[in-house]
Amino acid sequence: MAADASSSPLPRWAPTPSPSRPLWRWGGGGTPDAQTGGGDGWSLGRMFPWQRRRPAVAGFDGVEVAPGRRAGTDAVDDPGVFLTWEDVCVTVAGGAYGAQPVSILSGISGHAGPGEVLAIMGPSGCGKTTLLDTLAGRLGPGVKESGLILINGQREKLAFGTSAYVTQDNVLMSTMSVREAVYYSAQLQLPGTMPVAEKRAHADGVVRDMGLGDAMDTRIGGRMTKGISGGQRKRVTICIEMLTRPRLLFLDEPTSGLDSAASYHVMRHITRIAARENMTIVAAVHQPSGDVFDLFHGLCLLSNGRTVFFGAASDATQFFAQSGFPCPQLRNPSDHFLRIINKDFDEEVVESSKARRKTTAEAIDILTDAYQSPAYSEKTMNRIAEMKVTGGAPFRKREQARFSTKLFVLTRRSFVNMHRDIGYYWLRLGVYLGIGICLGTIFYQLGHSYSSIQSRCETIMYTTALLTFMATGGFPSFVEDVKVFRRERLSGHYGVAEYVISNTLSATPYLAVLAVIPGAMLYYLTGLTKGAAHFAYFVVDLCMCTMLVESMMMIIAVIVPDFLMGIVVGSGVQAVMMLNSGFFRLPSELPKPVWKYPCYYISFHKYAVQGFYKNEFIGQTFPSDQLVEKNVTISGLQVLQEKLEVEMGYSKWVNIAILFGMMVVYRVIFFAIVKIAEEVRPKQRRMGWKWCK
Repeated sequence: MAADASSSPLPRWAPTPSPSRPLWRWGGGGTPDAQTGGGDGWSLGRMFPWQRRRPAVAGFDGVEVAPGRRAGTDAVDDPGVFLTWEDVCVTVAGGAYGAQPVSILSGISGHAGPGEVLAIMGPSGCGKTTLLDTLAGRLGPGVKESGLILINGQREKLAFGTSAYVTQDNVLMSTMSVREAVYYSAQLQLPGTMPVAEKRAHADGVVRDMGLGDAMDTRIGGRMTKGISGGQRKRVTICIEMLTRPRLLFLDEPTSGLDSAASYHVMRHITRIAARENMTIVAAVHQPSGDVFDLFHGLCLLSNGRTVFFGAASDATQFFAQSGFPCPQLRNPSDHFLRIINKDFDEEVVESSKARRKTTAEAIDILTDAYQSPAYSEKTMNRIAEMKVTGGAPFRKREQARFSTKLFVLTRRSFVNMHRDIGYYWLRLGVYLGIGICLGTIFYQLGHSYSSIQSRCETIMYTTALLTFMATGGFPSFVEDVKVFRRERLSGHYGVAEYVISNTLSATPYLAVLAVIPGAMLYYLTGLTKGAAHFAYFVVDLCMCTMLVESMMMIIAVIVPDFLMGIVVGSGVQAVMMLNSGFFRLPSELPKPVWKYPCYYISFHKYAVQGFYKNEFIGQTFPSDQLVEKNVTISGLQVLQEKLEVEMGYSKWVNIAILFGMMVVYRVIFFAIVKIAEEVRPKQRRMGWKWCK
């Protein structure tokens, strides 16, 4: 494969194509649903040029072919993805100390086949999203699962690139337009051998399929600006995950925020793609309209973590009627089902065809017992047994963009996002300018008197403390950026290394502006040591401090995703470091346990302030205190060694190197935290394959 080995380690796969059913082929028109006639169709061979540009390579057609097969010759029809699950149980720890675990799912079994859409339905809190996350391998820490989940009869890692997952929350960059959001994602996901123009054409087709043609140039919007509607955001999220036509697609509330007409058109398009591409789709749906319900092939009805019904969606009405709860005429079947099994209203009385009135709890028990009859449950288990022996195409890693391409695209997107988001850097620039003016006018033209020594130290400390402290102002924007990274990382669009490097590259120019403009204003207003070399060092030191604080806030954003708590934690950490910088109390006076060892040596303020001190005082002379000794001068070296206790065993540039090293260490810690978090879930899954008792 042409994919760079350094690209995302997450697995990407595609089924082995066959001569009888080529992948991604539509009849007529330039888009999947266009049926205008007159044309040779829109196919993978036309959209993905590597199939026609590399005919000399036997067996290469854009996907990895299993050993022993040659695409286009002796390959058999791809049976698609057969997803089965048996006796799936999910529990979470109790809220209070010593409380018993709470069961969310109890013995859920089912299946989903290629070319069909399985709808998971039920009232709020019944476990729809939990079941979807379990099947997709996305359960969080602290959640225990058990059961048997198989793909094509084998245990496969469901998450991280082997499937696509459309989350209920629309996590998108608010500063991007619809066109830009899908374009950037297409450049990340689609193969590097595919020209950019064709990536754009494919992205345009997917966007128009979702009915977003009129909103392509409208920004998504968020907390700062108003953009597209919530329903349109949902469709943009679906577009991004549908770019590569995944073989296994999970949808969490795909119709939330959409009106009935939009819900129908979106789901109709999804079902068409499922049938055309032999795609397996599992969707958690809250309460679809009658037209949308008719589009579903299978139905999994849950209540209080138990299976009320599983089977063909068309058989659900008959099942309820046979159980004594027929659906009234002209009523939406999904509304009727959810009204009967809504556990939240346990005392609500529901009608029965047997001239008896029953509570919701009684109705759920009746339906659950009815489903356990051989007519339904055994039919489900027999179908699961058939799917387990059906051999599907092995998962193979699909070619993606190269590492360099991903790095360039992410850097460009991040740069544009930072430019448009006023809260990222521009608001901070205004605050920095205000602080620079305040400090510059308060300490205006310090001069070279004896008292100026203390004033210079105060200017340096306040500059280091205030300007770096305000780096937390962009934390809310950074938290939103991390949320987008988490979603795209789980989908396998790129790796952690690409994100960390691109974020650093895109942020460096803005941080340089934050250091140069306010720094120049403050430096020359206060009259610090003249000279271009001294000013350059001052700016570089200040820039390193801001970059280091941002690296530290990256770690806090991963550990504490809430931006209010994150600002509090970040401010607290900086305050503790500031106290141990050697300004408020000399290093020799710091209590040695904890505060000097190790806090004093891990505080970046120490190295920043001492670098500023060396830059300012070396080569300077000041008159002594005339009350102590007259007609005597004090050198800057004496001030550093005797008054400030600065470590003079190395030059000021070593302080810059130490700050740079600390910044790199913080970025590596961020990288390690994310990687460790990814390793936890696979381990939990491997430990969870046990049968429910």
